[in-house]
Amino acid sequence: MPKDPANNICQTHIFEGIYNKYSKGLHDFLYYKYGVQTNPKDKTQEAFIKLWDNCKNVTLAKAKSFLFTVANNMVLNEIKHQKVVLNYQKKPQRTYTNETPEFLLEETQFLEKYKIALANLSEEQRVAFLLNKVEGKKHSDIAEQLGVTNKVVEYRIYTAFSKLKAELENFNIK
Repeated sequence: MPKDPANNICQTHIFEGIYNKYSKGLHDFLYYKYGVQTNPKDKTQEAFIKLWDNCKNVTLAKAKSFLFTVANNMVLNEIKHQKVVLNYQKKPQRTYTNETPEFLLEETQFLEKYKIALANLSEEQRVAFLLNKVEGKKHSDIAEQLGVTNKVVEYRIYTAFSKLKAELENFNIK
């Protein structure tokens, strides 16, 4: 059944009239029911945005009901989310690891050696190597990005890998 064009809330002046008529009441409803911590101004605005997004599906007679229902549901969803957050915060957080202090020390020392070894590479080798191994880009993508051929990229990655292997013990990257 086609809508009456005079009652189409997708028209700017009709939507503006709805906003002027119901925005303060909706804000006050949310403020009195849930308090200031639920951001009643934001929820009011979000409800009107949802009304605008659904203006073709909502009649003028149902606009007030739609606004109040949507705003109320948004606040209830936020409260439910806050309960989940609070329950998670109540759970004891794990403050230990299964790694030994020796392993953690070795890891830190290896990371320092790795940073130094990376710094010793030429810029071209380091860029190609990191784009491939850290960011996971393909040789063809790197070649296109750097403006070189695939063979040049392969050579840079190979030489970088060889230098890193020579400087670091137990260096393996796939």
